Amino acid sequence: MDLTLHTVIELLLGISLSAAAGFRVFVPLLALSAFSVLGHYDLPSNFDWIENQQALTLFAIATVLEIIGYSIPWFDHALDVLATPAAMIVGTIVAASVSPDMNPLIQWTLAIVAGGGTAGITKLFTNLLRGTSTAASGGLTNPIFAAIELVIATALSVLAFTVPALAGLLVIGLFGFGISRITQLVMRWRTRDRGASPAK
Repeated sequence: MDLTLHTVIELLLGISLSAAAGFRVFVPLLALSAFSVLGHYDLPSNFDWIENQQALTLFAIATVLEIIGYSIPWFDHALDVLATPAAMIVGTIVAASVSPDMNPLIQWTLAIVAGGGTAGITKLFTNLLRGTSTAASGGLTNPIFAAIELVIATALSVLAFTVPALAGLLVIGLFGFGISRITQLVMRWRTRDRGASPAK
């Protein structure tokens, strides 16, 4: 495989897993561990702590607990307080673990900016959308929203290893949707504020 193409694919893989971490922190770690333990992906030696049966079991348990936690209305907001920084850390780790062979300084700088940044932005989008869902339904629709997040996180994690180009396009599409959604919310808030302002 051409070196440039291989580098692009690994970057798309890292960004896709980082975006998945913004939806569910442990799902991309579980996928990374599973694919490496099963021999479908070879992690660098300094990430061997992910590539073993114990780590796979631990990530599976953590994923189940995370799924349960996000299915409980209002408790999901408490989880977001912890999950937001955790998602950025995990995004950085997964991006570094699948990044091309390069100088460690460049590798971790790229992982922090691209991986941690992608996870952080994705988490910001989901936090805002969950807040809107809670305000509109009193939290009743939050479990549905949580299920959608889980499906997206799982799909991105699996596609990242099987069809990284498609996963990368999905991330770009999700970012476009998120930006447009936030823009609509901001415009709605501005219109509401203007309508609530006393006439001069």
